[in-house]
Order: sequence, then C-alpha cells, then structure tokens
Amino acid sequence: GPNMAGKSTVMRQVALIVLMAQIGSFVPAASAHIGVVDRIFTRVGASDNLAQGLSTFMVEMTEAAEILREASRRSLIILDEIGRGTSTYDGVSIAWAVAEHLHDEVGARTLFATHYHELTELSATREGVVNLAVAVKHFNDEIVFLRQLIPGGTSRSYGIQVARLAGVPNEVIGRARAILKTLEATAVGR
Repeated sequence: GPNMAGKSTVMRQVALIVLMAQIGSFVPAASAHIGVVDRIFTRVGASDNLAQGLSTFMVEMTEAAEILREASRRSLIILDEIGRGTSTYDGVSIAWAVAEHLHDEVGARTLFATHYHELTELSATREGVVNLAVAVKHFNDEIVFLRQLIPGGTSRSYGIQVARLAGVPNEVIGRARAILKTLEATAVGR
C-alpha cells in the first residue's frame, strides 16, 4: 500500500483486537470469528542497536528470523516491511522468500505490508493469499488518503508526494520526479 495511507495503523489495530478477543474483552465489531491465537509476532518500525553492533537491517533480519523459527499455525504475524534496509533486489528477494515460507511452511495468519509491488503476484500462486490496498484519491497532482481497505494491490507508493507534504524543497521534489520517470522508463524497457 501507499506511504502514509494507514497500513501500519490497520495492522496494529488487528493485533490489538486479536489480543482483546483472546482475553475475552469487548471487540469493536458487529461480529468476529478470530479463533485461538497462541502468540502475536510483530516486525514493525525501524530501529537499530548500535551499542551491540546491530544495524537497522540486522535488527529487522533478527526479528524476522525469530518469527520464522518460533511462529506456529496458530500464531498471528504482523510484518510491516521486510527487506527495506538493503538493495532493492536483495530486499524484494528476502521479502518474497519470507512470505512464501510463512505461507507454505508456517501457515500462520499473517498481515504483510510492503512497498514491493512484485509481491502481489503471490496471490496468483498461493491459495489463501489476498491482496488489499489502502484507497487513494488523485486530485490535481494531489493525493488524499481515504483510510479504506480495498481489494487488490497498488502499483505506486507515493513517496515523492509524502516527501513534498513533509516539506522537502520543491527543487528536490522536481528532481526526484525526473529521476523517477527515468528509472521507470528504464525498467519498462528491460
């Protein structure tokens, strides 16, 4: 899904609702069939542990490795980005392999947010994989995040628009757009 559209919020809400249901608490839904969950695993956010010699990417991989080793079919797994701390091809390869392993070997209920649009192809080869995206409305080169999940994937991340919203200077935004067009044209020509 797109940057800043609410993916992480939705995923955290699911984890909290599942936890509330497990303890017999009220769940904010007309009805819910959740089932027993033995553990909730999360890989969310970027942090390092430089005091112990762990880069942000190493922390991400350590957390992912623990999830892959410890999760069971009854677990809930929340993965908010895998593979972002390395090169694009390494990152998408790691993310793809992690997603396949979780589906094929672990079998846990998993929410997997990613900007690697290629991963949406897994729904064509893996039964039970469903793609959802957060809806975005385009209006005069502006975007509005609708905070609504819709079926399907997305082909854009809107990172440049988010950088503009954050206050990155217009000349940098303009240059980023030009570079993006060049990169997309090169990728299409491959």
